[in-house]
Amino acid sequence: MKRLARTVLGAALALSLFSSAASAQGAADTKPSPQQIHWQDLEFGVIVHFGTNTFLDREWGDGTADPKVFNPDHVDAAQWARASRAAGARYLVMVAKHHDGFALFPTAQSDYSVKSSPWMGGKGDLVRLASDAARAEGLEFGVYLSPWDRHEPRYKQPQAYDAYYRAQMEELVQHYGPLVEWWLDGAGSAGHVYDFPSYIETLRTYQSNAMVFADMGLFEYGDIRWVGQEDGYIRGENWNVIDRHGYQRWRPVEVDTPLHDLHWFWHPNDEATLKSVAKLMDTWENSVGRGGQLMLGIAPDRHGQLPDADVARLEAFGKALRERYGDASNLARHHVDADENTEAALDGDKNTFWTAPAGSRHATLEVNFGHPVTFDRTLTMEWLDDGQHVRKYAIEVFDGKAWHPVAGAEAIGHMKIDVFPRVTAQRVRLNILSSVGDASIREFQVFDASPLPSK
Repeated sequence: MKRLARTVLGAALALSLFSSAASAQGAADTKPSPQQIHWQDLEFGVIVHFGTNTFLDREWGDGTADPKVFNPDHVDAAQWARASRAAGARYLVMVAKHHDGFALFPTAQSDYSVKSSPWMGGKGDLVRLASDAARAEGLEFGVYLSPWDRHEPRYKQPQAYDAYYRAQMEELVQHYGPLVEWWLDGAGSAGHVYDFPSYIETLRTYQSNAMVFADMGLFEYGDIRWVGQEDGYIRGENWNVIDRHGYQRWRPVEVDTPLHDLHWFWHPNDEATLKSVAKLMDTWENSVGRGGQLMLGIAPDRHGQLPDADVARLEAFGKALRERYGDASNLARHHVDADENTEAALDGDKNTFWTAPAGSRHATLEVNFGHPVTFDRTLTMEWLDDGQHVRKYAIEVFDGKAWHPVAGAEAIGHMKIDVFPRVTAQRVRLNILSSVGDASIREFQVFDASPLPSK
């Protein structure tokens, strides 16, 4: 899943992610669509890599693999979905065709697919199995269809290939139910010109609510943007509105990283690369906890199942996530009665929100526990339907005489977790030092982190 023109894209995305508050203010009137709000509320998804690479012990296929090498003996998509749900994921994206061009669905556009493999006598459909399994577990479903195709001869003829890609897209968008996301990977595409407007028109015809993921360098009007690397971290202030070539758009960031270090596909004897629960938690806190979306890569083995170690790690991570940030751990749920407006940010309900006084550009939201409480982090969620308004804030505690800051930054966005040295206080507040428009806060939560398992 390496990306197109990394040097150029990296520079462009660095400018986007590290943009100043002044430039962000110019985007105050840009608002998300209802579909984008829905997608951001999902927060955490998985992406499944499975194909000929799985059987050839490699990450990058060149399009020459014999379809007969793809022959799993016990595909269990339900297991993938259960493990994903246990980890806390809310949606699953299936890689229907990676860069090698081998399709995991019985496309009518090419023989280079599962219909030419011995698996299920050529009658199998991995996309169907994944879609059905995801929905059975309450997960939303998305599709990754690589634009770069190293097998298809028409790739060298852009117009002919555009027709080919659209035809495969039509198969996928019409026959697998509602899609929450369509992944357009830019890897290998340097120098190739795609007719992206026609791709998006095709997608929107059948799947008007699907969010389009794409590198900033591919085209300017995607719904979701890449973070710029695959280590799982958002760096710098995270503003949702991005300006590319004068085209300003609400385009939240998705952070993709695999469950195994540097490995998107399964490899034999690879348990040593499996990320620890502590590492996964750190990744979640620096992606979802910085206002982005986490897309975690999982990979079935040659049987078609996730390895037992991967399943156990996903389950352990989900358990740790619930223990650290679940409603039962939210100290702010136990507070001295407050006014109705304040209660809306402390009630654990993301559908209610506190709003700063009309016309104010500076306001405070306070939690009074009624007695001293020890904590080391806060979780703040901005109500974004009307745009991203907070431009500077501080987390402050009261020592009995005065308020003292323990953390602060510029952007809040969908979610912002602030971690600081453990402090004991009876009162804590979110001090919005600057906002463009009236700031609104869906949730202000307080936690004392529990220790994590060593693995």
